[in-house]
Amino acid sequence: MGNAGESWDDEYDVVVAGSGAGAMAGALAAASGGLRTAVLEKTGVLGGTSAYSGSAIWLPGTRVQERAGIGDSAGSARTYLRALIGDGTAAHREAFLETAPELVEFLERDPAIEFEFQPFPDYYDAPGRMDMGRSFVPLPLPAERLGERAGLVRPPVDRDRAGRGHSASKPLVQGRALIGRLLLAITETGNGDVRTGTALTDLVVEDGRVTGVVAATADGPVRLRARRGVLLAAGGFESSAELRGERAVPGGAGWTMAPDGANTGDAITAATAIGAATGLLDQAWFCPGVLTPDGLPAFTLGFRGGLIVDGAGRRFANESLPYDQMGRRLAAAEGPFHLIFDARSKGLPAISVPPVALEEQVASGRWIEAGSLAELAARTGLPADALAATVERFNGFAAKGVDEDFHRGEDPYDLFFTGGKPGLGPVGEPPYYAAEIVLSDLGTKGGLRTDPDARVLDGSDRPVPGLYAAGNTSASFTGPVYPGPGIPIGSAMAFAYRAVQDMRRNRT
Repeated sequence: MGNAGESWDDEYDVVVAGSGAGAMAGALAAASGGLRTAVLEKTGVLGGTSAYSGSAIWLPGTRVQERAGIGDSAGSARTYLRALIGDGTAAHREAFLETAPELVEFLERDPAIEFEFQPFPDYYDAPGRMDMGRSFVPLPLPAERLGERAGLVRPPVDRDRAGRGHSASKPLVQGRALIGRLLLAITETGNGDVRTGTALTDLVVEDGRVTGVVAATADGPVRLRARRGVLLAAGGFESSAELRGERAVPGGAGWTMAPDGANTGDAITAATAIGAATGLLDQAWFCPGVLTPDGLPAFTLGFRGGLIVDGAGRRFANESLPYDQMGRRLAAAEGPFHLIFDARSKGLPAISVPPVALEEQVASGRWIEAGSLAELAARTGLPADALAATVERFNGFAAKGVDEDFHRGEDPYDLFFTGGKPGLGPVGEPPYYAAEIVLSDLGTKGGLRTDPDARVLDGSDRPVPGLYAAGNTSASFTGPVYPGPGIPIGSAMAFAYRAVQDMRRNRT
């Protein structure tokens, strides 16, 4: 905890720790209202995992869905969320649904921010579901609109991992477009100060109220005052092997999709040091990951061919399940796991982020190529008889077009990636391939407990004055459920916005 009574190096109305979609939306809400605002980013570039994402934003019942004429409403979203997560977090659910239209209207008033509906099915067959989804995305952003500021946005995951930066000739798309548009809007308010290479280490408490932060920089620690409040939206702790182990989060720090050097739980640790309460610490937004030659995972979804087997050579789930659900099946099964496919797939029969090339994967040894299933079994260590029987049974389902074991190809989500077909192509044309699959994640989803205005709570469920949290720094109101594409980003933005509205109401 930072020491009270020491002098400040700089003073702001609002200090935001983090630079993902939630942090940036909160910063814009503050800066556009005339509040001097600092965005603190631990690494050298902005956006965190949000910048790697497809940028789907699950904010129901807004003008974006209305423009698209899809018939969405807060009422149908309420029905859907209640069916999935019950009423245990009803106050947060209602706050989220109430805020979504207001937030989108606020954002779209800024000329830097433009959204459009993009079909992507909700993830569960439950009342209120939208088969074509209710999420939306930002329009691509020409790099020249940002100018030199474009270099502040985290590049795509493949280029970022290779240290190559952005492609100067291409517009920012998906998550980079979202972060770039928010950055453009924040800086043009004249009230936003973006500070990269600035890592939150401590919160300063004076007379029971959080009044600022201590942050580490290349030039030493700085103390920054926050007259209205501190918003912690710096991601989760997925990159910390120690914290994952303490909290029994499935998967591993080496298999997360978080950027290098980010999301080690600093904000959560700083808040718990002053008595903040936590929840859902064993939870994450899970997904399958195919290992790439550098040993890092590629987020994998939309399987349209092949089959995934466990260490016993057996299928254990519908491979085309929404990725968090498939991740949870991986967590409950015994590995190692392999995606088995053949030559007719012409590469990975799924979408991966970053994209992976078959030749490179085989050359690296991450994928095994073999002329027969028996050879594939020998080279992967899988039981040959079990693998052969599993593939034979799967091929029988493929011939009938019906997966009798796991119902793959029956749900609108499954069919979304296969052009309406079951996606049960047989595996029988050599060479055969086995791609190593691991349990990856898009971030942990447990953290600081908050009230519906994103105020951080202490162990007695009382708000900690001056302290707020949103996104993966907070405990998600959806619990262990991932309702639809973009709810991590949508809920982070909504609760960050609510945090700033509360700061504006409380001037002391």
